[in-house]
Amino acid sequence: MSITVAAFLNQLIPTTITHLHREYPNGLLHQLQGETDVASPAQLHPAFYGCYDWHSAVHSHWQIVRALRLYPNAPFAEAAIVALNQSFTPENLAGELAYLRRHPNFEMPYGMAWVLQLLSELREQTTPQTERWRTVLAPLENHAAGRFRHYLARLPYAIRSGVHNQSAFAMTLALDWARVAGDAALAAQIAEKALAFFDADRDAPLAYEPSGTDFLSPTLAEADLMRRVLPPAHFARWLWQFWGPYALEILPRYLAPLQVVDFSDGQLAHFTGLNLSRAWMLEGIAAALPPADPRRSILDQLAQHHREVGLRDALHPDYMVAHWTPSFALYLLTGRGLPGARESRER
Repeated sequence: MSITVAAFLNQLIPTTITHLHREYPNGLLHQLQGETDVASPAQLHPAFYGCYDWHSAVHSHWQIVRALRLYPNAPFAEAAIVALNQSFTPENLAGELAYLRRHPNFEMPYGMAWVLQLLSELREQTTPQTERWRTVLAPLENHAAGRFRHYLARLPYAIRSGVHNQSAFAMTLALDWARVAGDAALAAQIAEKALAFFDADRDAPLAYEPSGTDFLSPTLAEADLMRRVLPPAHFARWLWQFWGPYALEILPRYLAPLQVVDFSDGQLAHFTGLNLSRAWMLEGIAAALPPADPRRSILDQLAQHHREVGLRDALHPDYMVAHWTPSFALYLLTGRGLPGARESRER
C-alpha cells in the first residue's frame, strides 16, 4: 500500500479528534475500593476518558501532538488544537494525577510508557503552545517516570507476552523518553535491566509466535530494545545468537503478515497493530545492522510486507480498530523509533 504521511493524516486525524472525547463504548479498567469509586469514565479520567480505554486515549493524544508537529498548517490543525486544549487543562490533569495516586499500579507499564512518549514529543517542540501543554502535563510526566523506576526495580523477570504487560516495548518507549529528557539514571536502569533480562538469550522461539491476541511481537520487541542499549557491533553479534545460525531461513518462514478475521472483535483486531509494530521493529533492527549484513535486506522486505497489510487494515472504520491503530500507523509512517528519526518519512 502506497500512502504519504500527509494523506494518511488528512484521512484519519479528524476521526481521531472525535475519539479523544468519545466516552462510550469504554473498556474501563478500574479497581473498586468501595461504593464511592463508582463513577463514569470522564469522572475518573477527566483528560483521558475517550478512545475506548485510557492507554489508547493517551497515545491518541500523542498521535495528534505529533501530527501537529509534522504538519502545523494541515487542514485538521485548528480542530486538533481545540481538542488538545480541552484535554490539557490544569484541572483535568489534577484529576488524572489524583486517580493515579490512589491507584499507583494503574496502567503499568504500557500506559505509563505512552505517557512518557507523549512527553517526549512535547519536549522536542519549542512553541509557546506546546510549552503550555508540557507545563500542564509535567506532574503526570514525573509520576510516570517515578512509577517506571519503581516497576523496574521490583521486576524479577521480563514479561514476554505480546500484549500490554510486555516488558520490552514499554522499556523501549521509556528509554527513548529518558534520553530526550536527559534522565541518565532511568536510561541506565533500563539498559541494565535489558541486559539482565535479554543479553544471554539464545535461539528465539519465532515458531511460537504469534499468540491469538498479540499486537506486539515478544522477540522483535526484545531485539528492538537491545539495539538501543548495545553498541552496533555487539548488537549484530547478539542478534546472530538470538535468532540462531539459521536466521536467514527462519525469518521469512515465521514472520509473514497476519490476517484479521474479525475487525469488530477487539482481541482479534489486535493483529492490525501486530502487523504495524512488527513493521517498525523490523525496520529499526535492520537499520542497526552493518550495511553489508545479509539480514538487512530480508528484514527490510519483511517490514515492507507488514507495512502494506498493517496500513491497509488501519483504515478499517470499526471502532475496535479505529480507536487505537492510527497511532501505531503514525509511529510507523513517521519512523518515530528509528535511529535519529525526528521528521516525517513520506512513503
